[in-house]
Amino acid sequence: MKEQFYNQNVTKKVSHVTFTVLSADEIRAASHMRVTTKDMYNLENRKPADGGVLDPRLGTCRKNESCAVCGDSFHDCMGHFGYVDLALPVFHCGYLNHIVKILQSICKSCSRVLLSGEKRDQYLNVLRRPNLSYLAKKALRKKIHSLAKSVHNCPHCNAVNGFVKKGGLAYVLHDKFRFSKGDALAKHIEQFAYMIEKMPELKPLVDKGIEPLRALQVLQLLNAIPLEDIPLLCMHSDRAHPRDLILTRVPVPPNALRPSVVSEVRAGTTEDDITAKLSDIAFLNRDVLNKQAASNRDMVALQQAWDILTYVTAQMINSENSGIPTQLLGSRSFVRGYIQRLKGKQGRFRGHLSGKRANFTARTVISPDPNLRIDQVGVPEFMARKLTYPSRVTSFNIEQLRRLICNGAHQHPGALYVEAHDGRFPKRMLEFSNEKFRSKIANELRCGDTVERHLMDEDTVLFNRQPSLHRVSIQAFRVSVKPYRTLRFNECCCTPFNADFDGDEMNLHARAEAKQLMASVKNMSTPRNGEPLIAAIQDFITGAYLITCK
Repeated sequence: MKEQFYNQNVTKKVSHVTFTVLSADEIRAASHMRVTTKDMYNLENRKPADGGVLDPRLGTCRKNESCAVCGDSFHDCMGHFGYVDLALPVFHCGYLNHIVKILQSICKSCSRVLLSGEKRDQYLNVLRRPNLSYLAKKALRKKIHSLAKSVHNCPHCNAVNGFVKKGGLAYVLHDKFRFSKGDALAKHIEQFAYMIEKMPELKPLVDKGIEPLRALQVLQLLNAIPLEDIPLLCMHSDRAHPRDLILTRVPVPPNALRPSVVSEVRAGTTEDDITAKLSDIAFLNRDVLNKQAASNRDMVALQQAWDILTYVTAQMINSENSGIPTQLLGSRSFVRGYIQRLKGKQGRFRGHLSGKRANFTARTVISPDPNLRIDQVGVPEFMARKLTYPSRVTSFNIEQLRRLICNGAHQHPGALYVEAHDGRFPKRMLEFSNEKFRSKIANELRCGDTVERHLMDEDTVLFNRQPSLHRVSIQAFRVSVKPYRTLRFNECCCTPFNADFDGDEMNLHARAEAKQLMASVKNMSTPRNGEPLIAAIQDFITGAYLITCK
């Protein structure tokens, strides 16, 4: 395994971390190539096509190939990014709600924030404070948005501004004349006479004075926002300009993140969902460009191609968007977009990055045992022989630990390992040792050595049932080793764990340092309102009554 390089002569202190939206220029700067064709493979040699979504410059996902950029193998090269330039801008489905809020805050004619000079200066002075916290900025943004969206005539250009709402993934609706009916609405309807003739489905919107704003129009509005007004939107002109919320360039991830799977049943490969969607975007780009060139002849076809490009891009980001038409899904009912790879139990965070296993733990089915105390857990002897606790040898316990060593690993109570504190001998395993060897080790035992013994009665362990929703879902119990195969505890303790005995499983952690805080007897009542958590419940009460009644 390669060691990571550290520069020992340079020390730096991280002052802060900033999360921003990638701009089109930053996407291009981080990329090594531009995807220009929908073709994945050359038909002649069946190799990845140059300029396609599987271009060798994006890295390799095969063991016998090298990266075309850095020359490293599959194990050493993590891949390189590319990009696709969109023929027309589209809305980013993740930022659409934020775009609507920005449009509600600015004039749809001059792009100025809809605040008068006095209010504008007041909020700008507050936003310029250097130590303003995130929560304070969030509260200010909410106030500015609430004030701006209630203004119906721009204080800067006197243009009419109506209510803005989300109309779908492809456009935003501007109800321009909601608060100002009359001659202005009639003039507005006259302007769209030709479009209504070509697209009759738009007539209800035009008659109401509702203006659909597509991504290209919105991008022009966001580009025109003056630099001095951007802080009022709680954004930054250099790091997070409002125009970056509109997609004009789509990053293409490395091949290693979307590997091709070679089929053993049929010839060819099965491509990743992201690869398929990127290829569709490259194809639709060409389709939109062709229709754009002939836009004077068929405006409707251009709008439809633009809509499909928007839907496919949104599907690649989040395939569970409600605004994606079902006919685009085709025969496949589920597509793994970027969001699907990150969220949920099988996502990157919970499925791959979060911890899954710990040493010295056990898991099995639980059973009731009314003969146990409420702070005891019955541990199967099989588990007790596997779970160990490192005991430091002292003058008080040396004889007991010698007996455990002589018992060995297969007789309970026994021991699994012995480790000398001064290096007299290496760590010795007792599982495959004979009686003579164990006796020799026991005689050589000295104070300070460590014996990893079996779990024994009165040891403290942590007992847990998922999901761990509150503090009392994990509690400390005292061990009582039993010759059974299930974990047992008193049924009065079911409530804090929300446990029942219909096949539930629980976890055991072999050592608890928080004995005084997490013991079952220290958690008799709920921290929410003081109600008793550990008490006789349900069948236990009924059974006790039926057994003892005369």
